[in-house]
Amino acid sequence: MRKAKSTKARRTETVRDAIYRYTVHFEPAEEGGYVVKVPALNGIATQGETLEEARAMAEDLIRGYLQSLRKHGEPIPVERDEALTTRIAVSLARA
Repeated sequence: MRKAKSTKARRTETVRDAIYRYTVHFEPAEEGGYVVKVPALNGIATQGETLEEARAMAEDLIRGYLQSLRKHGEPIPVERDEALTTRIAVSLARA
């Protein structure tokens, strides 16, 4: 008599990195370069000499901030995709 082989389906899970998206504000600095602020993350800020450097610094800052929140068991803020940032111009009559 042949013994029946146990056929367990192997369950595999793919672990994917979580991706978080945040609005950042690049403001020209008086002394040159750019100051970068991330309003959704308690207004954390960094700077860079060029726009590319400022962006790279912002990415590093955001990643480090989120890693710190995770390490300390704090919730990671999620910015809603519905948020819209725009500029509105108004004119005032001269007094």
